Amino acid sequence: MSKITILWVDDEIDLLKPHILFLENKNYSVITCKSGQEALEELTRSRVDIVFLDENMPGISGLDTLNEIKSMVSSLPVVMITKSEEESIMEEAIGSKIADYLIKPVNPNQILLSLKKNLDHSRLVSEKTTANYQQEFRKISMDLSMVNSWEEWIDLYKRLIYWELQLEEIEDSGMFEILESQKVEANNQFGKFVDKHYLDWFTSSDGPVMSHTLFKEWVQPRIKESPTLLIVIDNLRYDQWYAFEDSVASFYKKSTESAYFSILPTATQYARNAIFSGLTPLDMERKYPNWWKNDTDEGGKNLFEDKFLDEQIKRLGLNLKWEYHKISSLKQGKQLSQNFRSQKDNDLTVIVYNFVDMLSHSKTEMEVIKELASNDKAYRSLTQSWFKNSPLLEIIQQAQTMGLKLIITTDHGTINVKHPSKVIGDKETSLNLRYKTGRSLTYDVKDVLESQSPAKIHLPSINMSSSFIFAKNDLFFAYPNNYNHYVSYYRNTYQHGGVSLEEMIIPFVVLEPR
Repeated sequence: MSKITILWVDDEIDLLKPHILFLENKNYSVITCKSGQEALEELTRSRVDIVFLDENMPGISGLDTLNEIKSMVSSLPVVMITKSEEESIMEEAIGSKIADYLIKPVNPNQILLSLKKNLDHSRLVSEKTTANYQQEFRKISMDLSMVNSWEEWIDLYKRLIYWELQLEEIEDSGMFEILESQKVEANNQFGKFVDKHYLDWFTSSDGPVMSHTLFKEWVQPRIKESPTLLIVIDNLRYDQWYAFEDSVASFYKKSTESAYFSILPTATQYARNAIFSGLTPLDMERKYPNWWKNDTDEGGKNLFEDKFLDEQIKRLGLNLKWEYHKISSLKQGKQLSQNFRSQKDNDLTVIVYNFVDMLSHSKTEMEVIKELASNDKAYRSLTQSWFKNSPLLEIIQQAQTMGLKLIITTDHGTINVKHPSKVIGDKETSLNLRYKTGRSLTYDVKDVLESQSPAKIHLPSINMSSSFIFAKNDLFFAYPNNYNHYVSYYRNTYQHGGVSLEEMIIPFVVLEPR
């Protein structure tokens, strides 16, 4: 391995001879310069790994030299060394993206620490992260065999996400593959858990908050406290929330973060209608047959969310001034952002933002999106990039200046599907890749959570003999006809409707304006 080369710039460089000898004994190569101008000329001749730069020099100042260095090699780490502790100098240097800031007199160990922090950082972090995950891997594996409550599943899923985000920052692909296999095993166990307990959640007093109880249990109490902006981002997974949480944190501080469970199917027409109506799909069909549409019915399935919400607000006896907005395009988002101040007198403003859902579905239609979101890391990155440049962030900024409480949540998550499972049904069978409802379905029992009596899990039936099946883990349903084409088309796309940690355990975040 070649030596690490340091460029040290100081008009009193001769006084630093002991430091330079110390570094050379540690196998570093040190080039010295006595002025900013010399340093800039040296950078045109030599490849260096890091610069130590004196702030107070005759001729070109340290800060001016720093700016010139950054314009020449923006990625080159620069450590500023100064006698001054003036805050303005520190702020200017930090604003110019220095790698570190040291106050004279510096000792050799400070220099060594700064080098390790800046040049060995990724290796040291990688080694530490790998060692920590190896230890946590054993704990998670043990917990997987014992987890027996929905609270424990939330905790375990969050731990898996934490390690996924940690491991994606390091270079060890082997560790990441181990985590991926652990996620598969977790979803296998989770599918069995849901199969066993899902029905009980509807009647148990200690079951989780679910789609149809979310508004009553968690939204209603917050509305009573202060004017609130409720944002429902369609199809948002927990890890995607973490991807853009920092952008929200510039304007809002988080007061609570909770997880709730989407009902099955984890699909928009079921889960989101349940949020706004406060009812199960079966009760929606019975009470509001003109607003509810089954899978095989013609027309949009989420056209009456505002009416469902109006009925729920009345049922809860809430006296509110409220408005509902659904955003399905950039143009609609910009229009709402431009006119958002008109919401200032509302007790509750509800925004349904469809972008993430459109993104995930368009992945199967647009090769560009397919390339951009080929895996979960890329999908998170794409979500983060969208959010930072979206009208939704502009709306959140305005909400903060208006003093609105902010709630961010979703209706269900999504999963990258990788393995096909054959299913056969008649022409009345629903089309979703992660769940099917219809008569005479033929399928592999081990791949699905099945319900021969949909009413038992509070779902309506298309006809008397309809059943529901939900794909587990990362499976997707494929018909035998044209099987290979169908499988290659949909493999590695993001789908929802089935049973997985990613689809069912989803965020509910309450934030207060800064």
